[in-house]
Amino acid sequence: MIERQEVTDALGAPAQQAAPAGQAGCSVWLMDTITKVAMFNDAGVGKEGAGIAALAMLQTRGCAAVTVAHTSARIGDARDTWEHGVLSHVNAAAQALGLAPGQALRDAMQRLR
Repeated sequence: MIERQEVTDALGAPAQQAAPAGQAGCSVWLMDTITKVAMFNDAGVGKEGAGIAALAMLQTRGCAAVTVAHTSARIGDARDTWEHGVLSHVNAAAQALGLAPGQALRDAMQRLR
């Protein structure tokens, strides 16, 4: 997993602006942290939308959240997600920041600076 500091260094942004998360279970931690965008792998969306469930949960807290396509980055590999991830789903808070499916994750995050 990429450490938060690595993302911070790449974005040139404060540590709390980006939090790569390897699984939706991290959402509980993220909800209690000031974060600009939470990032997940959609894991193919999965049964009952489990791979994108965190997007709605974080939206209720006003937190922007996105997923990258499981076909664009290895699941659980934050470095691969950062370097190769392509947005597959975004919640309304992320849309308000100009994020949309099809964007390269790294480029999209760098535009948020």
